[in-house]
Amino acid sequence: MTWSSYSSYLLIAVLIVLAPGPDTMVMLKNSLSGGSRGGFLATAGIFVGNVVQGTAAALGLGVVIAQSQPVFVTLKWLGAAYLVFLGFQALRGAWRGDYTGLAAVKQQRASGFRSFRQGVLSNITNPKVLVLYLSVLPQFLDPATTSTWHALLLAYTVAVLGFLWQAALVFFVHRVRTWLERRKVRRALDGVTGTALVGFGAALAFES
Repeated sequence: MTWSSYSSYLLIAVLIVLAPGPDTMVMLKNSLSGGSRGGFLATAGIFVGNVVQGTAAALGLGVVIAQSQPVFVTLKWLGAAYLVFLGFQALRGAWRGDYTGLAAVKQQRASGFRSFRQGVLSNITNPKVLVLYLSVLPQFLDPATTSTWHALLLAYTVAVLGFLWQAALVFFVHRVRTWLERRKVRRALDGVTGTALVGFGAALAFES
Protein backbone atom coordinates (compact mmCIF):
# COMPACT_ATOMS: atom_id res chain seq x y z
CA MET A 1 0.00 0.00 0.00
CA THR A 2 1.42 3.38 -1.06
CA TRP A 3 0.87 6.78 0.49
CA SER A 4 -1.05 7.76 -2.63
CA SER A 5 -3.57 4.93 -2.18
CA TYR A 6 -3.80 5.68 1.54
CA SER A 7 -4.55 9.34 0.78
CA SER A 8 -7.38 8.28 -1.54
CA TYR A 9 -8.70 5.96 1.16
CA LEU A 10 -8.45 8.76 3.72
CA LEU A 11 -10.71 10.97 1.59
CA ILE A 12 -13.33 8.23 1.32
CA ALA A 13 -13.03 7.50 5.06
CA VAL A 14 -13.69 11.16 5.90
CA LEU A 15 -16.82 11.18 3.74
CA ILE A 16 -18.03 7.97 5.41
CA VAL A 17 -17.45 9.39 8.88
CA LEU A 18 -19.19 12.71 8.13
CA ALA A 19 -22.36 10.99 6.91
CA PRO A 20 -24.93 11.00 9.77
CA GLY A 21 -26.06 7.56 10.89
CA PRO A 22 -27.10 5.55 13.95
CA ASP A 23 -23.79 6.22 15.73
CA THR A 24 -24.35 9.97 15.49
CA MET A 25 -27.87 9.64 16.85
CA VAL A 26 -26.72 7.48 19.78
CA MET A 27 -24.01 10.02 20.61
CA LEU A 28 -26.52 12.88 20.43
CA LYS A 29 -29.04 11.02 22.61
CA ASN A 30 -26.44 10.46 25.32
CA SER A 31 -25.08 14.00 25.05
CA LEU A 32 -28.57 15.35 25.69
CA SER A 33 -29.33 13.02 28.58
CA GLY A 34 -25.90 12.71 30.20
CA GLY A 35 -24.10 15.90 29.28
CA SER A 36 -20.66 16.00 27.72
CA ARG A 37 -19.56 13.05 29.89
CA GLY A 38 -22.38 10.89 28.57
CA GLY A 39 -21.63 11.95 25.00
CA PHE A 40 -17.91 11.20 25.28
CA LEU A 41 -18.55 7.82 26.90
CA ALA A 42 -21.00 6.89 24.14
CA THR A 43 -18.42 8.03 21.59
CA ALA A 44 -15.78 5.88 23.31
CA GLY A 45 -18.14 2.91 23.16
CA ILE A 46 -18.76 3.48 19.45
CA PHE A 47 -14.98 3.64 18.93
CA VAL A 48 -14.56 0.27 20.66
CA GLY A 49 -17.30 -1.22 18.49
CA ASN A 50 -15.61 0.14 15.35
CA VAL A 51 -12.27 -1.29 16.42
CA VAL A 52 -13.79 -4.72 17.02
CA GLN A 53 -15.60 -4.77 13.67
CA GLY A 54 -12.61 -3.32 11.82
CA THR A 55 -10.31 -5.92 13.35
CA ALA A 56 -12.70 -8.71 12.39
CA ALA A 57 -12.80 -7.45 8.80
CA ALA A 58 -9.03 -7.02 8.57
CA LEU A 59 -8.33 -10.50 9.96
CA GLY A 60 -10.83 -12.18 7.67
CA LEU A 61 -13.38 -13.00 10.36
CA GLY A 62 -15.79 -10.51 8.86
CA VAL A 63 -16.08 -12.56 5.68
CA VAL A 64 -17.03 -15.62 7.72
CA ILE A 65 -19.72 -13.68 9.58
CA ALA A 66 -21.06 -12.02 6.44
CA GLN A 67 -21.29 -15.34 4.60
CA SER A 68 -22.94 -17.15 7.51
CA GLN A 69 -26.59 -16.31 6.86
CA PRO A 70 -27.97 -17.31 10.31
CA VAL A 71 -25.28 -15.32 12.15
CA PHE A 72 -25.63 -12.30 9.90
CA VAL A 73 -29.43 -12.23 10.07
CA THR A 74 -29.41 -12.68 13.86
CA LEU A 75 -26.92 -9.85 14.23
CA LYS A 76 -29.00 -7.66 11.93
CA TRP A 77 -32.22 -8.17 13.91
CA LEU A 78 -30.47 -7.65 17.23
CA GLY A 79 -29.01 -4.40 15.95
CA ALA A 80 -32.36 -3.25 14.57
CA ALA A 81 -34.17 -4.09 17.81
CA TYR A 82 -31.59 -2.24 19.90
CA LEU A 83 -31.77 0.91 17.75
CA VAL A 84 -35.57 0.88 17.96
CA PHE A 85 -35.34 0.41 21.74
CA LEU A 86 -33.04 3.44 22.07
CA GLY A 87 -35.34 5.40 19.78
CA PHE A 88 -38.39 4.66 21.90
CA GLN A 89 -36.46 5.72 25.00
CA ALA A 90 -35.82 9.13 23.43
CA LEU A 91 -39.41 9.41 22.19
CA ARG A 92 -40.72 8.56 25.66
CA GLY A 93 -38.58 11.34 27.09
CA ALA A 94 -39.95 13.77 24.49
CA TRP A 95 -43.53 12.70 25.27
CA ARG A 96 -43.14 13.12 29.01
CA GLY A 97 -41.09 16.30 28.79
CA ASP A 98 -39.93 15.82 32.38
CA TYR A 99 -36.41 17.27 32.49
CA THR A 100 -35.73 17.83 36.16
CA GLY A 101 -32.62 19.67 37.19
CA LEU A 102 -30.13 18.53 39.80
CA ALA A 103 -31.66 15.12 40.49
CA ALA A 104 -31.55 14.24 36.81
CA VAL A 105 -27.93 15.37 36.53
CA LYS A 106 -26.91 13.16 39.47
CA GLN A 107 -28.68 10.21 37.90
CA GLN A 108 -27.06 10.87 34.53
CA ARG A 109 -23.58 11.04 36.08
CA ALA A 110 -24.17 7.68 37.69
CA SER A 111 -25.15 6.11 34.37
CA GLY A 112 -21.82 6.60 32.59
CA PHE A 113 -21.40 2.90 31.93
CA ARG A 114 -24.84 2.81 30.33
CA SER A 115 -23.76 5.48 27.83
CA PHE A 116 -20.59 3.53 27.02
CA ARG A 117 -22.58 0.29 26.70
CA GLN A 118 -25.10 1.89 24.37
CA GLY A 119 -22.28 3.12 22.14
CA VAL A 120 -20.66 -0.32 21.98
CA LEU A 121 -23.87 -2.28 21.41
CA SER A 122 -25.37 0.11 18.84
CA ASN A 123 -22.23 -0.21 16.71
CA ILE A 124 -21.22 -3.81 17.20
CA THR A 125 -24.74 -5.15 16.52
CA ASN A 126 -24.97 -3.20 13.26
CA PRO A 127 -23.76 -5.56 10.49
CA LYS A 128 -23.83 -2.69 7.99
CA VAL A 129 -20.64 -1.40 9.62
CA LEU A 130 -18.97 -4.76 9.00
CA VAL A 131 -20.24 -4.86 5.42
CA LEU A 132 -18.87 -1.35 4.91
CA TYR A 133 -15.41 -2.47 6.00
CA LEU A 134 -15.60 -5.57 3.81
CA SER A 135 -16.65 -3.58 0.74
CA VAL A 136 -14.22 -0.65 1.06
CA LEU A 137 -11.01 -2.13 2.46
CA PRO A 138 -10.29 -4.66 -0.34
CA GLN A 139 -10.33 -1.88 -2.94
CA PHE A 140 -7.19 -0.40 -1.38
CA LEU A 141 -5.33 -3.62 -0.63
CA ASP A 142 -3.13 -5.59 -3.00
CA PRO A 143 -3.09 -9.27 -1.96
CA ALA A 144 0.39 -9.67 -3.41
CA THR A 145 2.04 -6.94 -1.34
CA THR A 146 -0.36 -6.14 1.51
CA SER A 147 0.12 -7.39 5.06
CA THR A 148 -2.43 -7.75 7.82
CA TRP A 149 -1.02 -4.60 9.38
CA HIS A 150 -2.01 -2.59 6.31
CA ALA A 151 -5.57 -3.87 6.57
CA LEU A 152 -5.66 -3.03 10.28
CA LEU A 153 -4.32 0.46 9.54
CA LEU A 154 -7.17 1.13 7.10
CA ALA A 155 -9.77 -0.24 9.52
CA TYR A 156 -8.48 1.74 12.50
CA THR A 157 -8.30 4.91 10.42
CA VAL A 158 -12.10 4.89 10.16
CA ALA A 159 -12.44 4.22 13.89
CA VAL A 160 -10.12 7.09 14.85
CA LEU A 161 -11.66 9.56 12.41
CA GLY A 162 -15.11 8.62 13.66
CA PHE A 163 -14.05 9.17 17.27
CA LEU A 164 -12.55 12.59 16.49
CA TRP A 165 -15.61 13.73 14.55
CA GLN A 166 -18.08 12.64 17.18
CA ALA A 167 -15.94 14.11 19.98
CA ALA A 168 -16.08 17.43 18.10
CA LEU A 169 -19.88 17.11 17.92
CA VAL A 170 -20.04 16.43 21.66
CA PHE A 171 -17.99 19.60 22.25
CA PHE A 172 -20.37 21.58 20.03
CA VAL A 173 -23.41 20.24 21.89
CA HIS A 174 -21.75 21.26 25.17
CA ARG A 175 -21.12 24.78 23.88
CA VAL A 176 -24.80 25.31 23.08
CA ARG A 177 -26.06 23.38 26.10
CA THR A 178 -27.83 26.38 27.65
CA TRP A 179 -30.02 26.64 24.57
CA LEU A 180 -30.50 22.89 24.38
CA GLU A 181 -31.68 22.75 28.00
CA ARG A 182 -34.80 24.73 27.14
CA ARG A 183 -37.73 22.39 27.57
CA LYS A 184 -39.24 22.93 24.11
CA VAL A 185 -35.89 22.57 22.37
CA ARG A 186 -35.00 19.45 24.35
CA ARG A 187 -38.35 17.82 23.60
CA ALA A 188 -37.96 18.59 19.90
CA LEU A 189 -34.43 17.18 19.78
CA ASP A 190 -35.45 14.05 21.69
CA GLY A 191 -38.32 13.62 19.25
CA VAL A 192 -36.06 14.00 16.20
CA THR A 193 -33.35 11.76 17.66
CA GLY A 194 -35.84 9.08 18.69
CA THR A 195 -37.58 9.12 15.32
CA ALA A 196 -34.23 8.86 13.51
CA LEU A 197 -33.12 5.90 15.65
CA VAL A 198 -36.40 4.06 15.07
CA GLY A 199 -36.08 4.82 11.37
CA PHE A 200 -32.51 3.49 11.22
CA GLY A 201 -33.58 0.39 13.09
CA ALA A 202 -36.49 -0.25 10.75
CA ALA A 203 -34.31 0.31 7.69
CA LEU A 204 -31.74 -2.13 9.03
CA ALA A 205 -34.38 -4.75 9.81
CA PHE A 206 -36.06 -4.68 6.41
CA GLU A 207 -32.97 -4.19 4.26
CA SER A 208 -32.31 -7.30 2.19
